[in-house]
Amino acid sequence: MSKQVRVRFAPSPTGPLHIGGVRTALFNYLFAKKNNGVFYLRIEDTDQNRFVPGAEVYIMEALNWLGIAPSETVGINEKFGPYRQSERKDLYKQYADQLIQSGWAYYAFDSAETLDAQRKQQEAEGNSFIYNWKSRTSLDNSLTLSKEETAKRIANGDDYVIRFKMFDGEDTSRGTLSTQDIIRGQVDFKLDLLDDKVLFKSDGMPTYHLANIVDDHLMETTHVIRGEEWLPSLPLHILLYQAFGWEAPEFAHLPLILKPIGNGKLSKRDGDKMGFPVFPLEWKSEDGISSGYREKGFFPEAVVNFLALLGWNDGTDQELFSLEELAERFDLNRVHKAGAKFDPEKNKWFNHQYLQKQSDESLANSFASILVEKGIQPDPTNLVKIVAAIKERANFVSEFWELSAFFFEAPTSYDEKAAKNWKEETPVLIQQLIEVLNTIEDFTSVNIETIVKEWMTTNEIGMGKVMQPFRLSLVGALKGPHLFDIVELIGKKETIKRLEKAIASL
Repeated sequence: MSKQVRVRFAPSPTGPLHIGGVRTALFNYLFAKKNNGVFYLRIEDTDQNRFVPGAEVYIMEALNWLGIAPSETVGINEKFGPYRQSERKDLYKQYADQLIQSGWAYYAFDSAETLDAQRKQQEAEGNSFIYNWKSRTSLDNSLTLSKEETAKRIANGDDYVIRFKMFDGEDTSRGTLSTQDIIRGQVDFKLDLLDDKVLFKSDGMPTYHLANIVDDHLMETTHVIRGEEWLPSLPLHILLYQAFGWEAPEFAHLPLILKPIGNGKLSKRDGDKMGFPVFPLEWKSEDGISSGYREKGFFPEAVVNFLALLGWNDGTDQELFSLEELAERFDLNRVHKAGAKFDPEKNKWFNHQYLQKQSDESLANSFASILVEKGIQPDPTNLVKIVAAIKERANFVSEFWELSAFFFEAPTSYDEKAAKNWKEETPVLIQQLIEVLNTIEDFTSVNIETIVKEWMTTNEIGMGKVMQPFRLSLVGALKGPHLFDIVELIGKKETIKRLEKAIASL
């Protein structure tokens, strides 16, 4: 096996990529970068019944958007190609045959009806049916048939599968398997409790277990970093390496991403119920449209940062990391064993932090497209200033309109609670304010504020008597950024127009 670190992300193209899968890809990517290794993508599409058109393209697009693209995959640096398992299917039969010849596997001809009958009979007796060392000697397989009968049935085209002989009741030395997991330490498995997994089907396609092991070996994978749902498969995979006489990679099983509320693994339903995405990109299917982080307005850097801290930390209180910093500090030994609860609010918090890091010009460009859709052609210089004034209150660019609509449209109504600040003497004061504003030549925020406050001080007018009605007239509510910044940005003519409208309306 190559000494260079080689890790892989090996999804099945059965639909959109769940955020848990994204985190697995991310941790593999970070581990590779930390160790000057290779991160490659393999498409495990041996289960053609579950294949979904477009899923493979979706996976690649998602990884590219997140900035964690593989250095080897379909059509890219195919050093150990092909990188689609369906294009490697001719490889697997020879390895299945090798296991038959060495006695680690056997042919099984049992029909689905026979196995179902066995299952029901065992359940009726209060037992669980497991196809293993206890039951295999009474079932229809090459261990109970002669070599001649087995060969005859294969030649006749009878349906069969090849099963792995997980445990031999006569070999007590194979009763328990102990192995090391980088994250979980020593893990032990009682082999006599496990079933004889199917490795190969008569349709010429391997199951996940065989294809996975063969490909990891041939592609020189040094570390297998995957979700903890694969931990029960670890003894089979370790034994397959032993059966082939190959050196096994090191294994690390990541903790689950848990529901925000309650117990269990995070699901699409949780996202639908609580209004957050669980997929990196939007996914369209016959069932409808599932929202994605990209389309919801998340920055890819924020998604990566958030996911990296779901189940891992560097031992400090730092929360904001660039991708390069994450790769530099990443250590599998600091991955937690326990599951990590998904926190939608923390997710938004990360996006808020990255939004603040963006330049005002970049954010203004993004916001401009929203305004154009509304039929508004913004002044580029003013738009940059507007964004600077409101961005601190936003988590997403999509929230800019709600925070700044009053810059582009005069209020058509006034907040009832705020309107209580409009007293009997207010119209007279606002009319005086209009006269003051009309005299100002240098209509900049600082200058306007200075002159208006001097007028109030000279005439002993309380701040609340003018400032709140002033804001209400311009915004329609007591909200928004610094009042005099608003005045400057909407201009003298529009400011006076809104004040006059408020006098008439309120």
